[in-house]
Amino acid sequence: QVQLEESGGGSVQAGGSLRLSCTAPGYVYKSFCMGWFRQGPGTEREGVATINKGGHTYYADFVKGRFSISKDDAKNTVYLEMNTLKPEGTAEYRCAALYCDTRGPTLPTIPSVAYWGQGTQVTVSS
Repeated sequence: QVQLEESGGGSVQAGGSLRLSCTAPGYVYKSFCMGWFRQGPGTEREGVATINKGGHTYYADFVKGRFSISKDDAKNTVYLEMNTLKPEGTAEYRCAALYCDTRGPTLPTIPSVAYWGQGTQVTVSS
């Protein structure tokens, strides 16, 4: 069973920052694009950001300019740096290994997910 290991969630006040990490097995990290999703209370899971094997990125409009996705190939790890967090950012965040879109990175969608992380909770208080 493939496991993507996440860390970095927690509680923060509005305007604060958190960094999430997701480490994948080497064969997964090298074969797939990587992305992040989130699901807030009573909402559907939505794609947040994608990074492809070449390091090109794509962001949902609601995080552009505030979140940054990056990766460390030596550690098989993807990061989601979240700045200027808002209360509506309260959600379970999950990383995923994604089937790459040949046209380039796009907003991650559930059908594109090959493997899921276990999720990490982020709570933003006002």
